[in-house]
Formats: sequence, C-alpha cells, structure tokens
Amino acid sequence: MLFRFGDITKSYGGTEILRGVSFQINPGEKVGLVGRNGAGKTTVFRLLTGAESPDTGEIAKINGLRLGLLDQHVDFAAGETVHTAALSAFKEIHDIEAEMRRLEKQMETDHSAETLDRYADLQIRFEQADGFTYAARAEAILLGLGFAREQWSLDTGILSGGQKNRLGMARLLLSGADVLLLDEPTNHLDVNAVEWLESFLSEYDKAYVVISHDRYFLDRTTDRIIEIENGRAVSYKGNYSKFLVERELRREQQQREYENQQALINKTQEFIRRNIEGQKTKQAKSRRNMLERMERVEAVIADRSGGSFGLKKVERTGNNVLMAEDLSIGYGDKILASGINLSLHRGEALGIIGANGTGKTTFLKTILGQIRELDGKFIWGTKADIGYYAQNLDDLHPANEIVQELRRVDPLADNGTLRSFLARFLFFGEDVFKRVGDLSGGEKGRLALAKLIYSRKNVLVLDEPTNHLDIPSREALEDALREYDGTIITVSHDRFFLDKIATQILAFELDGVDCFSGNYTEYHDWKVGKRPATAVAANVGAAVSSPADLAADAAPPANGSASSPAAKAAESRFSKNQLRQMKERVARLEELIAEAEDRLARYSAEMSEPAAAANAERIAELARLITETESEIEHHTLEWEKLSIDLET
Repeated sequence: MLFRFGDITKSYGGTEILRGVSFQINPGEKVGLVGRNGAGKTTVFRLLTGAESPDTGEIAKINGLRLGLLDQHVDFAAGETVHTAALSAFKEIHDIEAEMRRLEKQMETDHSAETLDRYADLQIRFEQADGFTYAARAEAILLGLGFAREQWSLDTGILSGGQKNRLGMARLLLSGADVLLLDEPTNHLDVNAVEWLESFLSEYDKAYVVISHDRYFLDRTTDRIIEIENGRAVSYKGNYSKFLVERELRREQQQREYENQQALINKTQEFIRRNIEGQKTKQAKSRRNMLERMERVEAVIADRSGGSFGLKKVERTGNNVLMAEDLSIGYGDKILASGINLSLHRGEALGIIGANGTGKTTFLKTILGQIRELDGKFIWGTKADIGYYAQNLDDLHPANEIVQELRRVDPLADNGTLRSFLARFLFFGEDVFKRVGDLSGGEKGRLALAKLIYSRKNVLVLDEPTNHLDIPSREALEDALREYDGTIITVSHDRFFLDKIATQILAFELDGVDCFSGNYTEYHDWKVGKRPATAVAANVGAAVSSPADLAADAAPPANGSASSPAAKAAESRFSKNQLRQMKERVARLEELIAEAEDRLARYSAEMSEPAAAANAERIAELARLITETESEIEHHTLEWEKLSIDLET
C-alpha cells in the first residue's frame, strides 16, 4: 500500500462532495480518476496532499511517501530558465555534486582517510541517484514535451500558460516521486507530445493517478479506473473502455439486486401488516427486526445528462463543400505549410491534427478569409453557410447574461424559446441570467456551442470544441455531430473524439501535410506502418468505431436473447446440449462473480475500519484477500465474456 482513503467525507458550504469514499493505491498501479466536473476528483488530490482536510474519515500513507502533483496552474522562481527549471527536480543530486566539488578542492591538500571515505560515499550516492545521466534525462523529457533546444534558455517568466504547464510536467516526471498526481496532463499538449507522454508512462515503474477527460489517453495509460459518482468511489479493473463495459454490467446487477430486495421488503411488510396483531405476532416482529437490520441496496441513479446538443436540420450545400489545390499558408514571408490538397464533400468530417505551431489554426483562419493564402487556392462550394467555434471563446461578451448572449444570434426570439433551447445545454432556471464573465470554462464552452448550433449553419468550423467539456458533455456532442446533416471541419487533439466523427484526417507534420481518408486511429496505424494503404482505402466510408464502441460490442445483450442472427449462427456451431451447458455455465459465472464482489465489498469495508488500520497483520491479510478476489472476478469475467460472445456469434 502507498496510501488509502478510509470512509472520507468532505463538504463545501453545506454541499456534500464526498461521502464515504474508500479506496487504496498500491505500488506500480496506473490509475485513472474519472467523474463529472464538480464530482470531487481534484478534491481527492487536495486532501491527499494536505492542502485540505477531510470532514470525517482517515487518509493513511506509508512513512516518507513522496507525492508529485501536477496542478493545473504552475509557477516558477524568478530568474529560472526552461533548462534550470527542469533540472531543479534534481536538488538532491545538485547538493551531492556541490559537496563533491568542494571535497575535490579540499583533497588537493587534505589526504586524510576521513575525507577520502566521505568522497567515496558521495560518489556512490551520486551514482545511485543516476547523477551521471540526470541531465540527459531532463533534456530528453524537455524535447519530448515540445521544448526545442533554442527554447531552453528562455526565462520562465515570459512563457505562456500552456508552456508553463508543460514545463511543470517535465519537472514532475523527473522528480522521482513515489506517486505522480496528474491533473489533466494533456490539456496543453499537442498530439505528438501526448503520444510521447503515453510512451513515457507505459515504461514508468512507479504509481500514478491521473485525472483526465482524454478517453484515448486513459485507454493507453491506465490499468484501473476509480469513478467518483454521487460522492462515492467505485473501482474497476482495466482501462477506460473496459470500465465502460464493467460499469454497465455492475449497474445492471445493482439494479436487479435493488428490485429483488424491494420485492422482498414489500412482501415482508405485507406479512407484518397482516400478522402483527394476530397469532403470528412473534414472527411478524422478528421479520420487522430483520427489515430494520437489513443493509439497503441503493437504486441505480441515472447519469446526469451531458447536455442535448441535437443539431437542427440545415439547408443542403452542394456536393463539393471545400476544395484546396496546392494551398500554401502562413504569414508574410513565413510559410507554415504548403502543398495542401483536399476535397471535402457534403456530410463528411475533416479532423485536423498536428504539433503546436505547424499551421492548424492558420489553416482555419485562411479558409475563413481572416488571412490570405500565400499560394495555391481554395474554393467553398455552393450554399456553404459557415459557423465558427473559436478555441479561446473570444466571441462571447463577458458583460452579457447567458440569455442575452444567445439572443445575439436571433434578436427577435422570445425569452421562452431561448430558455428552452439553453436548457438543452444544461442552463436551467435562473442560471440563464448569470453573467458570461462569471462562467466556468466548461459553461462558456457549452454556451458557445449553443450559439453555433442555434444558428443552423450547414458547415461547422470547430477549433478544439471539446477542450472545456467533461466526458459526458463530450459524448453528447459526439452523438450530435454524428447525426448532423452538414459538413464539419475541426481542429482537435482529442483522438477519441476524432475516432468518433472524422472521415478524413488533415495532419500537419514537420515533414509536410498528409491528407488521409479515415479516422485518427486508422491514420496513426498507417503512419507507423501497421496498416497498408490498400487496407486503408478499403475502409474509406466505413462506420467509425471508438475503443469504447469496440469494447461495448463485445458485451452480450442484457436479456440474453438468442433470436438475433448472431444467436442463430451460434446455434449452428454448437449442439443443443453444448448450448445448454454453455448457458448454465454463464448463469453460474454470474453467481460466482456476484459472490466474489460481495466478498470484495466486505474486505474493502473492513480495511477502512479503524480497528483494522491498527492491526498491520490484518491489513496485510485483507490486502492479499482483495488482490485474490479481484483476480478471481477478472478470471470469471473473462470466461463469462468468452462464453457470451460464443453464444452470440
């Protein structure tokens, strides 16, 4: 164990954020902490680092635990450069090295055994701390996070907010902390830097906990998900896509248990009412006592909506929406990208990716007519009516109320119409009278999307539309865009989002511009040589599937129906006796999984009790039992999935 939360509660201003949160992080675990904005994820980090204290409960840590926190806002000491700020993570090595230099000078005249022994000890410590390689590691990490060598001498005081966050990330990765606490680590990284970070974390041998809305990143970097939902923490084995499947299965099971328990409660209460005054009064009182002692199963609380971004019907454009031929873009004499050739048709979605500074936003400004092309040409098709979503949300007026801001799109609309539309974007009741300047980043993002969608444009040009949205809101936006009748052009570093909606990828690379038919994953696989060009061509126009979709496809229907074409195919592959045995085994596995989950819940509850915390042997035993039970659940679940798939396919 590295640390453990035991029955933690935390409230702000009378609003309970965490209620009975319990979980444990062990050495080497790679954990994703997920939940809606405001669910309490960052509160968990603040409690762990001691920035805040829990109202009740206990946080236990191993002695000397070193926590490394990547906050969303990073500052540096005055006068530091990019290079020295990164190297500041090695203060202990610097101190050893400084002492070695001092002793080397002293040894010019002092040859005593004591001085020589002291120097030898320092040499060993210096080597054990990787003193001979720390500078090279720091430079490799700076390059990986997008700091070119010519930027290393820059004063940190002149860095942008995004650059400061990337430099803070570099310093954190070099810190050697026992647990890294990463709060939205991909927020200020381009796709190349995110992929570098994913590779780094895949080789990282210590534990980390990451808060992220980047589902693709969570899929590639985590082997356990802890969801904060309705003030509780629930742990799932596997990455984000597996979590989605497991959460649905767990919710279905919980709802069944709740409904069965409610039926039992109602039946028992009816028995008590009929017999409390009769001959069976003793039995009735006994059952009443049983009900009072019964631990109640909570009903599954439906997910709060991420918004309803359903796009209205729009006027059809011509078939050819945007054509570019040998297009060069940039400013003045500086060419950022050249030789851009693309053909975008009605109903398609162009996803634009690339490192910072390669020309993505410049391309948008060029096709929007905000700056002139340097060479070549581009042509918009007939009836193209373009709506633009700016990454910095600079089209919002801070002094306006929310409803006033939407009225800018339609000055003649009545209040009822505007308020009804805003409710689809989670602005309810008196919320519509909030000032734009007082809104959070996520609220501003939703308002900007509301304005764009209300305008009924048939071409949407979107610059990082998911940046300010939590995962449920991103999913709602993806669903809307997939049903949209118009054409989409979007810059995004959200690869999960691009896998959902993109039919073409325009990639601004250092060695040129690629225009590719397919989604992000198909482009990435082709780029690294995993997918032949012929295979890519065959997939053009195919339905886009995200990692979560693929995982969900593997899960069987909840009702176990065998009437589907897939089920009929299964019947042709197996005898009736085999099918019967397989179905019986699936039912038995469901029972075994439920029993193991009950045991796991009991072990976890006992581990959070003060009495157990004081007994080191019992804590060790519980940790072993929890690990064994989790392994048992995983084993049974894998067998259940295989059998279920066989029955369906």
